[in-house]
Amino acid sequence: MDFSLEGKKALVTGGTRGIGRAVVLALARAGADVVTCYRQESDAVASLERELKETGGNHHVLRGDLADPGEVARLLRECRARLGRLDVIVNNAGAISHVPYAELTLEEWQRILNTNLTAAHLVIQHALPFLSDQASVINIGSKSSEVGIPLRAHYTATKAALRGLTRSLAKEFGGTGRRFNVLAAGVIETEAFDAMPPERAAEMRKRYHPKTALGRLGRPDEVAGAVLWLAGDLSSYVTGATIAVDGGIS
Repeated sequence: MDFSLEGKKALVTGGTRGIGRAVVLALARAGADVVTCYRQESDAVASLERELKETGGNHHVLRGDLADPGEVARLLRECRARLGRLDVIVNNAGAISHVPYAELTLEEWQRILNTNLTAAHLVIQHALPFLSDQASVINIGSKSSEVGIPLRAHYTATKAALRGLTRSLAKEFGGTGRRFNVLAAGVIETEAFDAMPPERAAEMRKRYHPKTALGRLGRPDEVAGAVLWLAGDLSSYVTGATIAVDGGIS
């Protein structure tokens, strides 16, 4: 099976850390030219730029706060100028917070909504004029949208809405050959685990390992592998789907 994406043009939002970073590198190594974005300067930005330079290709790491509609529009103008077209979009950028529902402010509700849902909508809408036929749009969702999680009503609401948006777009644009799918990620062990106190990280692993059929947490590269499949021709008859990448979590 050929997972080559040679010559493809891709945008990955929120691509300097965690799942996004793994996706950016996987696409670049498969031959795609990739634009990605970040909100704040960090060592992760510089290290990703180095890795992409070593990989080769026409890659760009740009700054942009996707909670700001103006910044989304600017990012897509940059994509068009630098890549000419888009064959793959991965809406990965997201925000999360843990707030008791009774204390959830409108400001925080709107921040999460703008970052997780409205930004994805605007990215797709601004990309339409230069989104190629047969393009693949992949929205990174969450298994939590199926089950709900206390203190994350705002977050799970956005991920559930992302499924509805994806399904509707799949039907509206199916005649063009463009495909829209969701990857519903389970608990993925990103570098955020390294930033936790060791006892907290151990507690998280102890809690979630028994809940998964595979008995472990996921890795960012395992989500990236599913993205590679959806980005290429091997998944050409898959659209409107929500595909769980969750280790069989219950």
